[in-house]
Amino acid sequence: MEVTVRNKDSLWYFSQLFDIPFVLIEKSNPKLDAKQLNAGQTIQIPGYILSEYIINKEDTLWKIAIRHNIPMDALTLVNPFVNHYSIQAGQQIFIPERVNDLIVTDVDHYTYEEMIKAINQLIKVYPFITAQSIGQSVMGKDLIELQIGMGDKHVHVNGSFHANEWITSAVIMNFLNQYALSLTNNQSINGIYLLSLYIDSSLSIVPMVNPDGVNLVLNGLDAAGSFHDEVQILNHPEEDFSNWKANIRGVDLNKQYPALWEKEANRKTKSPGPRDYPGQHPLSEPEAIAMADLAKTENFSRVLAIHTQGKEIYWGFKNFEPAISAIMVEEFVRVSGYAAIKNLDNYAGFKDWFIQEFGRPGFTIELGSGVNPLPIKQFPAIYQESLAILLASLYL
Repeated sequence: MEVTVRNKDSLWYFSQLFDIPFVLIEKSNPKLDAKQLNAGQTIQIPGYILSEYIINKEDTLWKIAIRHNIPMDALTLVNPFVNHYSIQAGQQIFIPERVNDLIVTDVDHYTYEEMIKAINQLIKVYPFITAQSIGQSVMGKDLIELQIGMGDKHVHVNGSFHANEWITSAVIMNFLNQYALSLTNNQSINGIYLLSLYIDSSLSIVPMVNPDGVNLVLNGLDAAGSFHDEVQILNHPEEDFSNWKANIRGVDLNKQYPALWEKEANRKTKSPGPRDYPGQHPLSEPEAIAMADLAKTENFSRVLAIHTQGKEIYWGFKNFEPAISAIMVEEFVRVSGYAAIKNLDNYAGFKDWFIQEFGRPGFTIELGSGVNPLPIKQFPAIYQESLAILLASLYL
């Protein structure tokens, strides 16, 4: 919600007026000097929207403020051109309305376009969330990284490395929404108040690493664009693309990293296909390159790659992992009920490479159980399991 600064207004006053933590208002207005606000400047107030209201015959601004449980000055602030003493029936004003519910509610059929729509909605209401493109997919879709928090503990979470695991993108976006909602409403999640986590940690999210593949899985051949003929041949004789894991060029993005890539390449398929092809060489695909560059640039303290399925957490790689990884995975297991597996005969993944490259904790979280793609009816259960793990990744 946007408001206009008046004489003697301050960010601290807005914090008190709207009951929003000062730091969230400050981070929602990064280009402003909080100590030198000028009348006429516009300020973003997170966690609020403006709703239209038509004045009734018996209304006064005071009665409206009481009825909507908002301070009188909040109503005055968002209606600077309304004469308080001569409002008339039929006149339109605005009501500052606190957002109390989730914005990300449509989790089925979670295409790239659905994700972008949700991102735009979240940033509008919670401008302390920032977004940037870290690269582009083969088909030119922006790979979006979202950031929330201001601390030195840099936690990274990603989803949909594999196209038929698109439900992970919905899980991650739902978590981001719940995180922001809890901050602006001073609500706890699983008994944890998140403002201290926001101050102590910085969360980086790439909710959909493989957008071309996700859209192919969900929308079928029409989503392949100029790759129509190629993917049709690669998926032959199947007409259904719901089991497709790879990117649009038929490369498995989670077998693209220089962490025993050669061993993985020697035993996997030698040509592009719906799954398991590691590519002609490590980091051949733009999506994999973008993720590697992001990790090199942002100095993550730990990474969580969210996949499906198995209710397992993979946390080691050839003893490159630090001792704290064992402590962290114990907590992940405690809060989720998942099984911890240190070593797996499966290499060249993002988690493997991160552990090898940086010697820091890396985890692959396999949500849910069954056969990919998991049915959307599992979403509530796997969300609650992932929620506990994601919170733990911030407070550990």
